[in-house]
Amino acid sequence: MLVETKARAGVFAIALGAYLPQFPSLVPEFEAQYEAFKKTIPDTVEIVDGGIVTTKELSMAAGEKFRAADVDVVFLQLLTYATSYNMLPAVRDIDVPVVLVNVQKKLAPDYENTDTATWLGELYACGAVGEMVADLERAGKKHAVITGVVEGGDPYVQAEIEDWCKAAQVRRRFRNTNLAQIGRPYPGMMDLYIDETNLYHRMWLYTKQFDWEKMWAIADDITDEEAIRAKAQDILNTFDIEGGGTIEKVWDMARYVVAFEQWVKDEQIGFIASHYDGFAKGIAGKLDSMLIPAFSMLIKQGTACAVEGDIKVAMAMSILKTISGTGQLSEMYSIDFKDDICIIGHSGSGDADISTAKKPTMKIVPVFHGKAGGGYLTQFYPPAGDVTYLGITQDRDGHFKFVVAEGVNEDGPIFTFGDTNMRTRFSIGAREFCNRWSEAGPTHHMAAANGRHIDTILKVAKIFNVPVDIICR
Repeated sequence: MLVETKARAGVFAIALGAYLPQFPSLVPEFEAQYEAFKKTIPDTVEIVDGGIVTTKELSMAAGEKFRAADVDVVFLQLLTYATSYNMLPAVRDIDVPVVLVNVQKKLAPDYENTDTATWLGELYACGAVGEMVADLERAGKKHAVITGVVEGGDPYVQAEIEDWCKAAQVRRRFRNTNLAQIGRPYPGMMDLYIDETNLYHRMWLYTKQFDWEKMWAIADDITDEEAIRAKAQDILNTFDIEGGGTIEKVWDMARYVVAFEQWVKDEQIGFIASHYDGFAKGIAGKLDSMLIPAFSMLIKQGTACAVEGDIKVAMAMSILKTISGTGQLSEMYSIDFKDDICIIGHSGSGDADISTAKKPTMKIVPVFHGKAGGGYLTQFYPPAGDVTYLGITQDRDGHFKFVVAEGVNEDGPIFTFGDTNMRTRFSIGAREFCNRWSEAGPTHHMAAANGRHIDTILKVAKIFNVPVDIICR
């Protein structure tokens, strides 16, 4: 990532304080279990350690730590039975999901040789879960439950914890980085228009406005020829250029990429939504001609760059890039009714990491369709296999909504005029997919990612208090 962010996970465990003097062996047992549990939290997040909580006062102290750190998610390990008052003070004043990790130490009881201390310490999964959820619900807190076992390993539990950490990373990225809006949306695409103040209040994402005059001058002070040459080679390593590529051919492009990378770092930019609607002459024309590959180099490094000034799809691209490693701008192109396939893609900048079927290509065209000027088009080649689509839209009151679908990309003929496109088969068929997706009102753009990611997107949605329309899986 050009701009690094690291989510913060509040972690604590609870047990009933009354048990500890009755069964002293529980103290070292619970301490060992808690230390082992913390090691299951991936190092992609920073742990804010609330400790083992057995009293209201300890719970309050954990809550103070979580508030001060502005945690993105809380993991609560249920060691044994505990009252919900051991939990509530720790989470009362934060608005993030509380993930109840209900993980039993032993795979199964040795019924004849289990005493009370062994039951409470190693085999209690966990009568308190319902109590915790009941009180979290009454307190208006977001919650989730993970049930599993330690003995023998439990891939489901580990995958769920890692998924929640990915979702938390989305929250941190939205809160800690900025969105750059350059120019304005494509005229008349009213589905893309957005209220940036509402965006900040609901999604925590702050918009910085930039004029194209500033962008034209962004590379004026870039004189480090070694850095430009290295970036030119990076571009050549990323793209096959029609007619052959040389460092000299992409020199100016590389200079602008170096400038954009520094600008992204200086302004803490995680998202870019841009559209140029000028005369595309002189320096403006030079920059406009190379923006597509230049912004593609930024996407490769984790900064979502959306064409046509679409802020909402930049958000969708960033979510998918964060949770899956790929995030490609897309829209419905065509339907192949003979094969019952949707053709989905887009012109403009894209994500080289999604292009595992073939090295991305770049070619010069005399005319960009639907906008002034011409220049470089890039085409990316997602592989055959599972694919996830995410659209972000708004209702009449400004509330955001996610629209998601999973399908399968299949090999076969695609368009060759320079735009990324995929042949996607959906479980409900092409016609029904088009109907249901469109009826959800997702705007005409969406983001695509290799793999199936709806389960993780649902966790992101819970963090953001956003409803989700699942079209098909």
